Amino acid sequence: MIEVTRLNGNRMILNSDLIKTAEASPDTMLTLIHGEKLIVRESCEEILDRVLAYRATLLAAVASRSQGENSLHRMAAISSLRPYAAGDASLAFGGEDKAEI
Repeated sequence: MIEVTRLNGNRMILNSDLIKTAEASPDTMLTLIHGEKLIVRESCEEILDRVLAYRATLLAAVASRSQGENSLHRMAAISSLRPYAAGDASLAFGGEDKAEI
C-alpha cells in the first residue's frame, strides 16, 4: 500500500499491486488493472519509488521471518520485484513519461 495525493489535496492509500501504468501528461495518471484512472500530484518517479520502497519492506519482512526456513519463500518474493537500478528509471519505465508497474 502506498499513499498518494489526488489533485484536490485529499490523500488516499492505494494498493500498489493494482497499478497497471503511471503516465505523466503533464499530471500523473495512474491506470489501475481494472481500468479505473486516478490523477495524482506525485510524479511517476515518486510513485515508482514508493512502490519499490513498499515492496522492499515486504521483502525484508519475509526474509526476517524465514531465517532458518526454506529459501523458497524468499525467492518467490524476490521474483515478484521488477529490476530497477537507482537513477535509471528506463529499466522500470516503458518510456520517459510512462511506467509499467
